Amino acid sequence: MIDPTMILVRPQMGENIGAAARAMLNFGLTRMRVVGPRDGWPNPKAVAMASGAGRVLDNAGLFDDVPAAIADCDFVFATTARGRELTKPIMTPERAMDYARALSAEGKRVGILFGPERAGLENEDVVLANAIVTVPVNPEFPSLNLGQCVLLMGYEWARQKAEVAPEVVNFARTEYAQAHEIEALARHFEERLELAGFFFPEAKAPGMKVSLRNMWSRLPLTTAEVRTFHGMLRQIAFKLGEGGQKKT
Repeated sequence: MIDPTMILVRPQMGENIGAAARAMLNFGLTRMRVVGPRDGWPNPKAVAMASGAGRVLDNAGLFDDVPAAIADCDFVFATTARGRELTKPIMTPERAMDYARALSAEGKRVGILFGPERAGLENEDVVLANAIVTVPVNPEFPSLNLGQCVLLMGYEWARQKAEVAPEVVNFARTEYAQAHEIEALARHFEERLELAGFFFPEAKAPGMKVSLRNMWSRLPLTTAEVRTFHGMLRQIAFKLGEGGQKKT
């Protein structure tokens, strides 16, 4: 599988090129091409901003125009936030990178065009692409920084291959309390609440206790947390006295 090539078209600031390189390497992408950079190439500001991703810049290809930069690509995406009067598929980043992976799996070369910071890609650039990628941003402020746009596309590319659960719990050094520990804690709370006169009126006490037991069973408490609760209750009892009266 060939990773997509990120093609920066007429970038204006070296810092943004460096930020793009850093974003690429965050997600394992290393194929960069630069078309007609305003401040020349190589660019020391790009190297400084890349912050450890210098190898992406070292291997970046320099091109005079977009046709030359995409000449060996089998499929090209153009990223743009503006509406275009061009008949082309318009995809979200998620859909585009899903399609890019399918193409790459077939040995196809995929290029992604990113426009200059001031105004983005020109229509003359976009017409050379096979499809448009548009990020669903705020229509009143659609402009994305070059590095941010590259980051979005890199993230979606990596997400397509990574099987990452949408939610996980850090189980490191975590020991969840067993049922008997939760039961003991519930009894301890009931005892203290009985002394404090919480279960009133008496007719409602059974229902109140059931509600509390239900609450304890829902909480994913660790053994350490159960011990902390016991300690809190003992300290409260010590300060107030076993009968609930504050010590003097």
